[in-house]
Amino acid sequence: MRPKQWIKNGFVLAPLVFTGQFLDSEALGRALGALLLFCVASSAAYVVNDMRDVARDRLHPTKSRTRPLAAGQVSVPAAATLLVGLYAILLGGWFVAPAVMTIIVAYVLLNLAYTFVLKYQPVVDIFVIAIGFVLRVYAGAMALAVPVSSWMFITTLCLALYLAAVKRRQELSQRGAEGREVLEKYSVSLVDRYAEMSATGALLFYSLFVMSAKPSLVITVPLVLFGLFRYWFVVEALDGGESPTDAVLADWQLLVTVVLWVAACCWALWPVQG
Repeated sequence: MRPKQWIKNGFVLAPLVFTGQFLDSEALGRALGALLLFCVASSAAYVVNDMRDVARDRLHPTKSRTRPLAAGQVSVPAAATLLVGLYAILLGGWFVAPAVMTIIVAYVLLNLAYTFVLKYQPVVDIFVIAIGFVLRVYAGAMALAVPVSSWMFITTLCLALYLAAVKRRQELSQRGAEGREVLEKYSVSLVDRYAEMSATGALLFYSLFVMSAKPSLVITVPLVLFGLFRYWFVVEALDGGESPTDAVLADWQLLVTVVLWVAACCWALWPVQG
């Protein structure tokens, strides 16, 4: 289920922060409910992926030790039982938050397509990973019954493309094409250009969003800049970035930057009483 990866589902809470509803207990409850449902959905996607790739993972130097199925710590029938339980929870979620579940069903179907077909298609695989982050934002918006602005959509997409491109870069530079079949179609220089283009787009669109729609958030732009710079340093100098979650949790400067960004957003968007 990879609970450490649930940090990615924090994107679900983005609409809660940017609409300034984080002090509203009802809105907070709905957003956290959507977050929990997305954690279940992403866990189900990981289980399906590991069941599909168990034979290949056993040949991988790292995954053979860290993936429970490949390491023999969990049997395939046990994983299948867990998967049924996760899908049952999602089915129950449909009766609690149908609007959110509409997005989650799209996410589940997209991940099934990715696991069996799309992850073998160059460029498409990177976009599928990025779209998963965009769907997280839309799920958070559905929970609050608010629209997702064009700025938030394109900024999230660019940021997610950046993270996905860096992930492919590190997989390719560290182990060549051994880890994934699709890596045979990439080169380090190509995915470097993808990452640079996406990072530039994320910074540009976020800054335009801030200046046009949320001027009070201008204090967060330097934090975004530093975060992009630091993440690339972690990738280039410290050889991290194959897992964005691990990169953030392992580097205290990145972690502090994320915490400061969230705090600055909440301070800037703090609801004015009366």
